[in-house]
Amino acid sequence: MNQLPRPLQIVPPHALAAISLGVLLGGAANLVQAQTLSELVQQARGYDATWQVQQADARAAASRADQALSGLLPSVGLSAGANRTHVDLHTSVAVPGLASSFNNTQQNVQVSAQQPLYRPANKIAYEQGQRGVDVAQAQLDAGAQSLIVRVSQAYFDVLAAQDSVQVAQAQKQAISTQLEMAKRNFKVGTATITDSREAQSRFDLVTAQEIAAQNDLQVKRVALDQLVGRVGIQPTPLAAPLSLPQVAPDNMQAWVDQALATQPQLRQAQLALDIAKLETQKAEAGHKPTVDLQAGYVVNRYPNGSMTPSIPLSYRTNAAQIGVVMNMPLFAGFAVQNRVKETVALEEKARAQLDDARRNVEQSTRTAFLGVQSGQAQVKALEAALASSQSALEANKVGYDVGVRVNIDVLNAQSQVYQTERDLANARYQVLLGQLKLKQSAGVLSDDDLRSIDSLTLVTQIPAAVQRPAAAGTTAKPMTGKTADPRKKR
Repeated sequence: MNQLPRPLQIVPPHALAAISLGVLLGGAANLVQAQTLSELVQQARGYDATWQVQQADARAAASRADQALSGLLPSVGLSAGANRTHVDLHTSVAVPGLASSFNNTQQNVQVSAQQPLYRPANKIAYEQGQRGVDVAQAQLDAGAQSLIVRVSQAYFDVLAAQDSVQVAQAQKQAISTQLEMAKRNFKVGTATITDSREAQSRFDLVTAQEIAAQNDLQVKRVALDQLVGRVGIQPTPLAAPLSLPQVAPDNMQAWVDQALATQPQLRQAQLALDIAKLETQKAEAGHKPTVDLQAGYVVNRYPNGSMTPSIPLSYRTNAAQIGVVMNMPLFAGFAVQNRVKETVALEEKARAQLDDARRNVEQSTRTAFLGVQSGQAQVKALEAALASSQSALEANKVGYDVGVRVNIDVLNAQSQVYQTERDLANARYQVLLGQLKLKQSAGVLSDDDLRSIDSLTLVTQIPAAVQRPAAAGTTAKPMTGKTADPRKKR
């Protein structure tokens, strides 16, 4: 797809701070051009095996429909042959002048043609072929939307994994600062060894979490690389501040009605029922006659004459024929009746599957709509929780400085801030992904939705090392130690 041009976006200061933090924590790295979701989906369309299979199925369905058309068109054939016959003649009485053996050569060329005039089964087979093309197109539409969701899922998984790594690294840096402060205060006698050990324990824990987050990030990147067919894919992070788009229309029933009208899986089930009905009609056509128009032209040549009739000279015959042939089935061992019973049962099966597909589409659409609404409410709650956690952290830092809070209180407050920040970023990713899944459930997911997400991303060159996306809305800052007031050793 062609990328729509967009004006350059100015990187917010806190996003630049997050990027700088990623460079410092991850080491020096070369700059790479991050790729938007639209670009990744476009690349996946040229590589993903599942999508290639679905496209091949669509082409095969079109060819099957063309094959069914042949049952309504004339057929023409050409045949040719040459025969040589040797005959020994034995008589009870010798006949003067009669040869005792003959050699006879015959050469022939025949052109034949047949045009169906009345073949109801062939006409129904052609209609089934056209329905098969529609089924393949519905499958292709469903596959295109599924590819968008699969790439989007991998895209947001990588961004969420990068968030987890950056949160772990920022938290590790903050705990390291707190650990140094605890050790320094212990040396000067203003803190106990418990503060140092608590900080060391928390530092070791977050180190283990960082290792797990790094591994998860590599796994998520491999999954994204596998979809798009390239190694080292770097998805574009979301910009900040970020305002999530609202669902339109904000009405569950409107989405359900849209899904019942356009959902590809529901279209497939409806078409399957139509094909089953046509199959019943085709089975019933087994009782009906068939009428064909037939024509032919035959040329026979006898270079040495012939015995029957007895013509001793070379000669040729030309014969043309045209006629109408009717075939009427009378009895086929109850095969037609049993075939009709079978197709009627299959028609009922297809009707039940259509009802089941309709219920599933309604349920999945309602579930997707409620998921998006819940996700948006969760984002608002986490934004408030993040502000509260940051206030609590600042209060605990001040309390630690004046001696009314201990080191573990500060560490717990730090963990709460980072956990909330990570949860907020993940919740925003899930809302965006949920909106795509809602449109997939309704059967209206398209490239325009990808471009809408592209407009929310931070278009810039970013480090190839793990960077901190600004999706969480805040920048993680390590705690800086302050000189503590002299306190009695507790």
